[in-house]
Amino acid sequence: MSHQNVAEIIVETLSQAGAKRCYGVVGDTINHFTDAIRRSDLEWVHVRHEEVGGFAAGGEAYMTRELALCAGTCGPGTLHFVNGLFEAHRSGSPVVLIASQVGTADTGIGFPQDVDPRPIYAQYSVFCETIINPDQVRRMTALAAQTALAKNGVAVLIVHGDLFTQKPSQDLPYRVHRFDPVTRPSAEELVPAIKALNAGGKISIFAGSGCQHARNEVMALAAKLKAPVAWTSRAKDFIEPDNPFGVGMTGVFGLAGGYHAVAECDTLLLLGCNFAWTQFYPDKATIIQVDIDPQQIGKRHPVDVGLLGSVRDTCAALAQIVDEQSDTKWLERCRKSYRKALERDAHESSDDGLIHPQELTLALDEAAHDDAIFTADAGSPMVWMLRHIHANGKRRTLSSLVHGTMANAYPQGIGIQKAFPGRQVIAMCGDGGMTMLMGDLLTLKQEKIPLKIVVFNNSSLGFVELEQKVDGLLDTYTDLENPDFGLLAQSIGLWGRHVEQEHELKHAIAEWLAYPGPAILDVKVNRMELVMPPKVEPGQVTSTALYSGKAVLNGRMSDVVDLVKSNFWK
Repeated sequence: MSHQNVAEIIVETLSQAGAKRCYGVVGDTINHFTDAIRRSDLEWVHVRHEEVGGFAAGGEAYMTRELALCAGTCGPGTLHFVNGLFEAHRSGSPVVLIASQVGTADTGIGFPQDVDPRPIYAQYSVFCETIINPDQVRRMTALAAQTALAKNGVAVLIVHGDLFTQKPSQDLPYRVHRFDPVTRPSAEELVPAIKALNAGGKISIFAGSGCQHARNEVMALAAKLKAPVAWTSRAKDFIEPDNPFGVGMTGVFGLAGGYHAVAECDTLLLLGCNFAWTQFYPDKATIIQVDIDPQQIGKRHPVDVGLLGSVRDTCAALAQIVDEQSDTKWLERCRKSYRKALERDAHESSDDGLIHPQELTLALDEAAHDDAIFTADAGSPMVWMLRHIHANGKRRTLSSLVHGTMANAYPQGIGIQKAFPGRQVIAMCGDGGMTMLMGDLLTLKQEKIPLKIVVFNNSSLGFVELEQKVDGLLDTYTDLENPDFGLLAQSIGLWGRHVEQEHELKHAIAEWLAYPGPAILDVKVNRMELVMPPKVEPGQVTSTALYSGKAVLNGRMSDVVDLVKSNFWK
């Protein structure tokens, strides 16, 4: 019989697989597991809400590409992780959740807190299994960790509380293996793509998150094709920096350069790209898609040529074979459009005394360290980060780009700051996101995490207001009565300050970033600033006009005036 019990074997196996810390709230069915952590090299991070723990683990795993862990008590504890771990899974973060369950004798009879987590987590995980015998523990734990790392997702290991103290009769040396295979299409499969690219014309590349380890190969192929390179939000960090072919993003978050490059090309090369909004794809173009996952090819939009392989290996093969193009007119046109759009969107307004969200973001970009890591809440802070935080090859960014949840920024920042204690981590929070999970500000104090939080405080659910206006609706139920977040921070032992005047901004940012511990900068930003897409459809203009008419009829003429002044009179 093994000298280790189930809890100790799980901790040892996950630690050997590279995990450094585990996030959660202690209690009942995981007490023996957390005691095993106490006696190990793993760090337990005591959060106040398990959802925050899921976000934090996801943020750590996303940035390190190593395992991060969560552990939840039976029933409510494990359920509280759901949203944070769904976000982690959809962002491609290797996380293992130890989901404890009531004792084996009490399962299935309606015992208090008996909840089966398997049907809940199976829909968004790469591994979701239950340990039913102590002899399985090392093998199952190794498989969970190995699958999370290989498939970049959440693995769930369900363990009944009474199993943690049991010892297996045999303990074979199962361990985690890692892989980095060369994966590319055969020579015959490349032929249709080569013919399409050799035809010339307006060729564009749309780079997605699958390009993370393929920057050099993508750049080499773009150079040979003289192709503008647009990127999805998740590819910003590794495609944007010093890119002589870069034209930005398309979609609602994008600008004109990326929009034109994707929508108006003759041939579009999708590289590891899972962009969901079909209205931004070209109407008439030959589309070639490269992806390591066959389920992604043709999933978002019909494609003419599908190539199964990694972006790195497939681009390397294509760059050796395709003809070199000489005409740069298309590239230059898209680049010019991108530069003009950046300048227009990044305007700073000083005549009205208001702090505009772009202005705040540009000030953060200027003041932050060259290797700072930024997180942003879904909604307008995410858009300003993606547009105006400069990617330089050392900085990193993270937001909820697929799951699209609120309240992700500072919880993700907790995990990232834990993993990188010597780097500057900045969470760009909306006031709605901040107040949704505000309790874990106490975790920053208790765990001494020097995270820097900036609140884009417009007293509203700003992105929702925009959605309502575009649909021709009056903005309704979006008002937020907020506290002074600076004073709130001070009351719990953090550094805090509230800023409303434009002339105070840069000094406040410098003081906030210089503080050695956790700090919150509450900035009152212009509520009427719109996130303008690269192309405004006639229907959107009509709907916004309809909103204006409704606002006037409801006695809100001042809102219409502020909207016009903020977005069209600059």
